[in-house]
Amino acid sequence: MHAITIPEAGGPEALVWAEVADPVPGEGEVLVEVTAAAVNRADLLQRQGFYDPPPGASPYPGLECSGRIAEIGPGVSGWSVGDAVCALLSGGGYAQKVAVPAGQLLPVPAGLSLVEAAALPEVTCTVWSNVFMVAHLRPGETLLVHGGSSGIGTMAIQLAKAVGAKVAVTAGSQEKLDRCAELGADVLINYREQDFVEEIAKATDGAGADVILDNMGAKYLDRNVKALAVNGRLAIIGMQGGVKGELNIATLLNKRAAVSATSLRARPLHEKAAIVAAVREHVWPLVTDGHVRPVIDQELPMEAARDGHRVLEASGHVGKVLLVAPGA
Repeated sequence: MHAITIPEAGGPEALVWAEVADPVPGEGEVLVEVTAAAVNRADLLQRQGFYDPPPGASPYPGLECSGRIAEIGPGVSGWSVGDAVCALLSGGGYAQKVAVPAGQLLPVPAGLSLVEAAALPEVTCTVWSNVFMVAHLRPGETLLVHGGSSGIGTMAIQLAKAVGAKVAVTAGSQEKLDRCAELGADVLINYREQDFVEEIAKATDGAGADVILDNMGAKYLDRNVKALAVNGRLAIIGMQGGVKGELNIATLLNKRAAVSATSLRARPLHEKAAIVAAVREHVWPLVTDGHVRPVIDQELPMEAARDGHRVLEASGHVGKVLLVAPGA
């Protein structure tokens, strides 16, 4: 098969479409013939040499994909060759085939194409696990999403609205904010021109956000805590703004607030399987009935993965960028 390889860390030109050995499904795994994969910021970090795959994972980038099951490994039940699936991966999505633990498979929701389904696994698992399983967002509460026009952001808006929450977003342009509003965002904050702490206070009559989903990390840590409501929950899922920040414990104590930080890639298989099962139970019905849909910015040939990375680095996109495998 062919896959996107990274012979040496570097810029987008470090991605090389090359012939490699086919993966072999092990115990509890299936082999998926890939139709499409999605580009995530973690892939950019891996390409740059800052985010190696966990032990035993595929060395190729790609944390989610869609396709059809080509082979069933030992110990797998409930799936058949030919099934249309999408999958949460530890790596290997930028390839024509990938071996996937059966617990990380999801059926393609009715009404979506195989290509579109590649936009779902990582964002739905990230949002559901952090906003709902960890931060326990409830109907009537306020969720603040940083980077509302991203793949994660566009999914978070839709899921929060689906459960009856109020949604505030930050984004860097009016065009992006308009797209967030189309998805249901109630409070639109241009982080280049406005202070999100002040804007959240205005929008909530001084109460603050009950849950904040943050992709920035250190840069926003202090201000995020200030923006939280009493009993608020800050869920950190990224470090685009750095890895070391200063936390005012007194403010945190006064608000009886909580800070959590999680990632998906390195979690044990049983934890990923539990998240995938929860997504199938709670999110898939919303996708099937049309309340939640993947937002796709563009589709590119998988061989042109370099261009996909350039799109994400330019940060002009809204939603997901997909890489479509040859012949799909």
